[in-house]
Amino acid sequence: MSYETIIVEKDGPLTTITLNRPDRLNAMPPQMADEIGAAFYDLDDSRAVLITGAGKGFCSGADLAARGEGSALQNKGGSHRALQNHYNPAINQVLRADVPVICAVNGPAAGVGCSLALAGDFVLAGKSAYFLQAFVNIGLVPDGGSTWLLSRAIGRARATRMMMLGEKIGAEQAEDWGLIYKAVDDDALLAEAKALAQKLANGPTVAYATMKRNISTALDGDLTQVLLAEAEGQRTAGASKDATEGGMAFLQKRKPEFKGE
Repeated sequence: MSYETIIVEKDGPLTTITLNRPDRLNAMPPQMADEIGAAFYDLDDSRAVLITGAGKGFCSGADLAARGEGSALQNKGGSHRALQNHYNPAINQVLRADVPVICAVNGPAAGVGCSLALAGDFVLAGKSAYFLQAFVNIGLVPDGGSTWLLSRAIGRARATRMMMLGEKIGAEQAEDWGLIYKAVDDDALLAEAKALAQKLANGPTVAYATMKRNISTALDGDLTQVLLAEAEGQRTAGASKDATEGGMAFLQKRKPEFKGE
């Protein structure tokens, strides 16, 4: 598939998705949301995904000036349709991916851009980057899963602060809060994110997918559900070729060579 608003590059088991509207700080029109979703459908044999932004921003939010169904300025129902038909499906694709997703936040991550960043399993941010929910400034509410993601990541009090006060949260503060995995120097961001992504891309893919499902169950379920999910997950992972390789490598005192099978 050809893309107009993102760049998709495949390097062995790693797929890199770059949001590519740098002149607008990668503001996301509905088309970009659709293309992100399509890229996740087209992962083929990829075993990890790295998402970043071109230029000086990660994603400054939904493109309110975009024409068509998604325009919040066009009519009162535009935002609702855009969320249901474009943005929410894209965020859901990222959250439910069976492979690790790493987000390298290289500048502002605002609105749905913040949602996209936080949908990653590992979020690295350059120290000049920030996370922002500014909807309150225009009389709107956070969307794209932000309410769910923020409340679970940083708790009610801090999520309320971000959403109701519309404060910018810098990368180092975000790390301190547990909102992201790591804040790094700007010039080291992409290299460090790629190194992590390559490591994960060469890891036990079946086990990673099972871990992701179990974490989701743990966030929303009770102990009985989690114990069952872990037991079922262990059966699934234990039947994989990577588990056999991991066991043999342990006995032979060598580094395992996982194939994602």
